[in-house]
Amino acid sequence: MVSGFDKTESKSRLGLHWKILIGMAIGATAGILCNVVVRGQGPEAVARLKWFADTFTAPIGNIFLRLIFMVVVPLVFCALTLGVAEIGDVRKLGRLGMRTLGMTLVFSTASVLIGLTLANTLRPGDLISEGSRDLLKQQYAEDASKSIKSASKAKSITDTILDIIPRNPLQEAVGALDGSSPGSGMLGVMFFSLCFGIALTVIPAERASPVLEVLRGIYEAVMVIISVAMKFAPIGVAALVFSISAVLGLQFLVALSGYVFAVLTGLGIHMFVVYSLAVWLIAKRSPIGFFKDIIEVILTAFATSSSNATLPTSLRVVEEKLRLDPKVGRFVLTIGSTANQNGTALYEGMTVLFLAQVFGRDLDLTQQLTVVLLSVLAGIGTAGVPGGSLPLVVLVLQTINVPAEGIGIIMGVDRLLDMSRTTVNVVGDIAIATCVDEPTAGRQITSS
Repeated sequence: MVSGFDKTESKSRLGLHWKILIGMAIGATAGILCNVVVRGQGPEAVARLKWFADTFTAPIGNIFLRLIFMVVVPLVFCALTLGVAEIGDVRKLGRLGMRTLGMTLVFSTASVLIGLTLANTLRPGDLISEGSRDLLKQQYAEDASKSIKSASKAKSITDTILDIIPRNPLQEAVGALDGSSPGSGMLGVMFFSLCFGIALTVIPAERASPVLEVLRGIYEAVMVIISVAMKFAPIGVAALVFSISAVLGLQFLVALSGYVFAVLTGLGIHMFVVYSLAVWLIAKRSPIGFFKDIIEVILTAFATSSSNATLPTSLRVVEEKLRLDPKVGRFVLTIGSTANQNGTALYEGMTVLFLAQVFGRDLDLTQQLTVVLLSVLAGIGTAGVPGGSLPLVVLVLQTINVPAEGIGIIMGVDRLLDMSRTTVNVVGDIAIATCVDEPTAGRQITSS
């Protein structure tokens, strides 16, 4: 699953993340220059620039987005089902499996709540002026009209909760991205995936194995499609960023810097406060010693932006440095490389709220709780590879009726944030392994 991304970058002299940054820089520079020029020429010039962006550059960017949209539903179903099927295999490791699942959900929920709190407090999307926001609303007027129609069909809290359990998961999947599903859409698909994954752990292994192999094959095929789509990312990002920056001008860059600061602050709080408290209170270890022992893993995760690529280093370090039970390390870290993506969950929650603020969408409590649930579940289903979280961000945006085209705003800085959230993901895996390793918690640690 990782090979598609790794080979793409290794064969190229210039890494994909650099190409995306260059694409963003070109699109932003061209868009801002055009914005500066036309502002002095009157409303007609502004209208012509908007027509050019809508007619030529935006469709180019949307080709890239459509490739991502195309695989969202199979990606979510396969990744989430596989992750839950492996985490829920309590027949093999009994209480360890349940504790791992419980701590995964606690860490992920805590991370999303931190992200939403910072996003609501700092409100980086509000750095865009009201005038620029109005222009942006006009650019996505069609999406806004859909949101208004959806708002007019608002359901009661009771119906919203009931709709989480889908009557027809296939129907929910079909309408998950365009809002035509009769129930909760992608949330219903995720609920079905959770149930399906749990059910696979209950039936005999000889019957579950063929199903799991099929899902793994579909998952790998989907990741290949995403890797191919990412090759077009620099061009797609350049086109999308041009379309946005041509309307917003310099306000675009100001808002983006606030967004990066907010996300990095949230990731830092989760990593150094939440993880430290868990290691200290549950595992009875020194947080300073813990981070010192795993510094090699931290650097590897930051450099590769891949939980899967960091897994071999993580397995070696937890046995050699932390002296964890090898069985515990293999189980928790292997599952966690895909299923425990709480750094990604924090990032997704903050990104969704940031883009909602950019588009002037004030989310009510119900919508923000939806973001929490989707981000936690999406964190379980996110691929542990560079860029693996972007499709999940798109589906959360679609669920709360925020224009998914806005993903182009943050893609240029996504690599830096990807490196940072991957580090938080990997450290979270090791923190969980340290906390659930009951024999180790009271075992004398000797030098190697």
